[in-house]
Amino acid sequence: MSSTIAILDYGSGNLRSVAQAARTASPKSTVIITSQPDVVRAADRIILPGQGAMADCMSNLKASGLLEALTEAAQTKPLMGVCVGEQMLFGAAEEDASHGLGWLQGSVVRFRLDGVTDANGAQLKVPHMGWNAVRQTRAHPLWDGIPDEAYFYYVHSYFVQCDAALTVGASTYGVDFTCAVAQDNIFAVQFHPEKSGEYGLQMYRNFAEWKP
Repeated sequence: MSSTIAILDYGSGNLRSVAQAARTASPKSTVIITSQPDVVRAADRIILPGQGAMADCMSNLKASGLLEALTEAAQTKPLMGVCVGEQMLFGAAEEDASHGLGWLQGSVVRFRLDGVTDANGAQLKVPHMGWNAVRQTRAHPLWDGIPDEAYFYYVHSYFVQCDAALTVGASTYGVDFTCAVAQDNIFAVQFHPEKSGEYGLQMYRNFAEWKP
């Protein structure tokens, strides 16, 4: 299926890796990295990446001039949030007492792992970096072709806490945490599909074909 996928460039995100993964996964799609509101409005699908501190990401998004176009697009178009792009969809965040877009009900909290060890007795460190299995807690079209407990790559210190009705994927790092959420035309993940090999590419392929 051919469509235009706009990856928002607001100064905070792993843009080229996301774009390359989306192009590889869906070669018939036109994948555009853009900072232009009109391009976002004209696109069929939107990817909201994010990297670094959430407060900085929110500040950059508001300063970029893209917020209004993103808000409009999020009403009807397939939207995928990645890493901090997922966190930004929620409200209050512990990191610098920042606040996200508030489109999804929940909050963003930091790992509290003092005294928590792995299977070998080593202290778990924050940020959480590396590969972890993802449990698919609810069926969703973006899981198509991806086995339950498939491994995805993470780099993060914070995660979302939300109602179970929003959660479609969970992982464990000292504690169980939500790593994938979905509501209507929005799907978002804490991990990095663009750094997660074939299963990550399959997720982007599914996104390019998703008809919520």
